[in-house]
Amino acid sequence: MIPLDTILVLAITAIAIILFLSEKMRVDVAALCVLVLLLLFKIIRPEQAMYGFANTATATVAGMFVMSAGLVRTGFVEWMARYLDRVAGEGEVRLIIVLTMAVALLSAFLVNTATVAILIPVAVILAKSRDISPSRILIPLSFAGQFGGVCTLIGTSTNILVNSAAVTGGLAPFGFFEFTPLGIILVFIGICYLSLCSRILIPKRQGIDEQIDKYRLSDYLAEMKVTGGSPLAGKRWREIENRDLQEVDLIKIIREGKATWRASATKIRQDDILLVHGSANDLLRMIHNYRLETKADTVIDDRNLTSDRIELIEALVPPRSRLVGSTLRKADYIRRFGCVALAMQRRGKILRERLADIIFDDGDTLLLQCDRQSVRRIMESADLVVTNELTELHLRKDKALEALAIFSVVIALVVFNIVTLLTATLTGAVAMVLGRCISIEEAYKAIDWKVIFLLGGIFPLGLALEQTGTASWIVGMIMKPLMEMGPMAALTIVYLITALFSALMSNNASAILLAPIAFSAAELLDVSAKPFLMAVAFAASASFATPVGYQTNAMVYAPGGYRFSDYVRIGVPLNILFWAVTVWLAPVLWPF
Repeated sequence: MIPLDTILVLAITAIAIILFLSEKMRVDVAALCVLVLLLLFKIIRPEQAMYGFANTATATVAGMFVMSAGLVRTGFVEWMARYLDRVAGEGEVRLIIVLTMAVALLSAFLVNTATVAILIPVAVILAKSRDISPSRILIPLSFAGQFGGVCTLIGTSTNILVNSAAVTGGLAPFGFFEFTPLGIILVFIGICYLSLCSRILIPKRQGIDEQIDKYRLSDYLAEMKVTGGSPLAGKRWREIENRDLQEVDLIKIIREGKATWRASATKIRQDDILLVHGSANDLLRMIHNYRLETKADTVIDDRNLTSDRIELIEALVPPRSRLVGSTLRKADYIRRFGCVALAMQRRGKILRERLADIIFDDGDTLLLQCDRQSVRRIMESADLVVTNELTELHLRKDKALEALAIFSVVIALVVFNIVTLLTATLTGAVAMVLGRCISIEEAYKAIDWKVIFLLGGIFPLGLALEQTGTASWIVGMIMKPLMEMGPMAALTIVYLITALFSALMSNNASAILLAPIAFSAAELLDVSAKPFLMAVAFAASASFATPVGYQTNAMVYAPGGYRFSDYVRIGVPLNILFWAVTVWLAPVLWPF
């Protein structure tokens, strides 16, 4: 008979997986719901509820966010990225090799989401200058950020989490470069695969340079002439839009052949041409109610939306942006940046109506119309990443070198076992603030609190799986028949289950949930747990087959104009390669 505690933990684990897979709520909120259920059913004690928040891995991850931000904010990473143009050559294959090597190297030491965010506009500009579709470049960029992160202990949060699980299970902490031998092999395989197969497996998306075509706005844009009898004549747009035209946006007024910026504050005159966008029904209603004439022969493209003072830009909402969880209206976006939001894309789905009330998620992209000064303000903001223009460098050389020195000292402290990883990362984070490489406000913003609360909520579930014996029960009842074929078969199962979970939900949650099961599998077979934990770490950090499995995949989705099938086509073979190599070499590098 199955113990009641095991049944409850299995049920809560199933609920957690369903919540993560369904994406009906944010992963951090789902994790906190799991924590509450564990407390309500008395599976963990109240003092254990803070196990996740007080865990050394959680604090280490927070420290790494701050240290990475120190190098990013001083401009060091961006300064390095600018030099890629000199070595990238002219060919597509060479560009892919240079970009993937660069992002893999940086991701081995920095938070890979920050690295990829900086390199997206660099990659787009380099690709366009060589007449290469960015769709051929951006997926390799995302994948390299993932397999580069597995090369060191601090390269990705999953390595830190698995190291914490090893220490909790009684093993010695992993060394800083303990992941490196297998990591470098996988990086080499990954770069070779992407440089050879991207041209074949990633289609060149048509119309990638035309923002109008990409967001399919042409069906919703119209030029309308103000007639002598129109009620709009003599009025300002802002005087009537709140009353009658809430769903129609005025892009600009063309008067005597010249465009008027700040159009909503300009008095509309007879014979003015209004460039507006909205739904087809709203535009038809506007024509009828305000006696406007349409210009049916007008072809709308990017030039209709831009001028020598006005630009059309695409901006990505990165992880840790203040826009995540907010809306354009709540964030007072238009006032802050002085822009007009024309459209929004989320994983290939184009959202055009009621943009002001859509709740943002990381990875969303906006098509914005801005004046030159507004573009510069957006580029200097951490809340948006402009993907079709390079930011201006604001490198403070003294602080950049200081940030690099602090980071190097932290690595040395860990490599030579002078202090623990937690002590080193917290020391480095504080040194970044005291050295004014980053302000305390920027440090708070740099921490991905969604990840911190995810860890705080899900770590106790991993503890419950272990303490109640549920992990051992899962291994004994479900995996035992397959594990009788030996440790290699068991290692294969652990890797594949972790990879499947990571493709569909948070990689951090997958690592935390699978680590106790990996330990139990090793105990049942009476072998070392190290190769099993390494399988969990590498499988959780190599999620190539879907755009939702890893944050960097979601970040490049819209800028690359991708479809879900693109990730499956290029990602599944790479996942299979990584699975085969890891299962083959892990027992060689870390014997059973």
